[in-house]
Amino acid sequence: MVGKGLSKGKIEEISFTKKEPEWMRSLRLESYEIFNKIPMPSFGPDLSGLDLSNINFYRRPEVIHATSWQDLPEDIRLTYEKLKVPEMERQYLAGNMAQYESEAVYEKLKKNWEKQGIIFMDMDTAVQKHPDLVKKYFMKLVPSADHKFTALHGAVWSGGTFVYIPKGIHVCLPISAYFRMQGPRMGQFEHTIIIADEGSFVHYLEGCTAPIYSSNSLHAGVVEIYVGKKTRVRYTTVQNWSKNVYNLNTKRARVEEGGRIEWVSGSLGSKITMLYPTSVLVGRGASSSHLSLTWAGKGQIKDTGAKVIHLAQDTSSTILSKSIAFGGGKTTFRGLINVKKGARGVKSTMRCESLILDKESSVDSYPNLRIKEKDVSVSHEAVIGKISEEQLFYLKTRGISEKEATNLIVSGFIEPIVSEIPFEYAIELNRLIAMEANLC
Repeated sequence: MVGKGLSKGKIEEISFTKKEPEWMRSLRLESYEIFNKIPMPSFGPDLSGLDLSNINFYRRPEVIHATSWQDLPEDIRLTYEKLKVPEMERQYLAGNMAQYESEAVYEKLKKNWEKQGIIFMDMDTAVQKHPDLVKKYFMKLVPSADHKFTALHGAVWSGGTFVYIPKGIHVCLPISAYFRMQGPRMGQFEHTIIIADEGSFVHYLEGCTAPIYSSNSLHAGVVEIYVGKKTRVRYTTVQNWSKNVYNLNTKRARVEEGGRIEWVSGSLGSKITMLYPTSVLVGRGASSSHLSLTWAGKGQIKDTGAKVIHLAQDTSSTILSKSIAFGGGKTTFRGLINVKKGARGVKSTMRCESLILDKESSVDSYPNLRIKEKDVSVSHEAVIGKISEEQLFYLKTRGISEKEATNLIVSGFIEPIVSEIPFEYAIELNRLIAMEANLC
């Protein structure tokens, strides 16, 4: 542990502890300088309650790399047992990498993946084993100067995942990573890079969780995805941070000709979330889809959305966002469709659907369409509503209690998103929502 707060000396200590090359040390120090110059975000939720001087930016766990489940400390095994990780892994997961606090502590790689040239390892190991490849892509899509928290991330990042899929390789089973925040006033800054070469396919599955603590914690990870020509990448994340966490992630994908990126996310927990996954469509015929489900209960603010930047002709995108507010929670959708000059033949749709379960909660929608080309088809629709009294009455006349009826209506509302999430996560997501809304 380097202690609370941030300084040049502490950043150098992190880099020294990890035995990083000089280019990474320089990137960290440059990011720290940018961080000191950039102000806090001027839009969205109030972040004044986040005291960065009281955050532990790096903490090394007891075990760094475990080659088998039995090698993990008992408390970590118990954590993942409760998360059903061992059960899910036995059933269908091909590989697992778990980040406990700031380092990868459990990793397993199928031998046939290695034979195919697939690289799947924690980011710290990738910096050591594949320095040239990492340097080529690290913080190129999400530069430190993007905003204050990407600058902070560049300075103190630790852990995360590095994935490289060679040309023409289709990974049939999901590549999975689990992240867990252990302590109060803890910062977690994992960095994930996914590089999918031409004609390949990969589904990356991320699960995040944290226990309840009385002290505020911070999560500011970065995800960079490079989608090659005629390549498909699906990125699925289910997050259930504790309700004291500031979740300030940045995720971005670059899609080449004929490639496709698919974002699927379910977001529960956290005190404040600000997250707007971005797809940059740079090649002709590239496409993207954004499917997201957001839940905000008592004391929670979810400021989320999606951005798509169309740079090439005949590109297409869809954005479908569903949010539920309950118990005084607040959800905000911010969507951007940006069609640049010369990007003819673009087809894009953006739809935001919000469900309010009581009178104390609130939802907002801020669509943003920036169209610089005439030959395009772009649309936006926003729907905000409450649970229909007619629906409740109909179900109750069939002998269903009001709680069960409400649960059925909520389940139907979120089904288009949940149906795209792997089975085990979908069950957990439905159960968590029902428990949060006191529907079971």
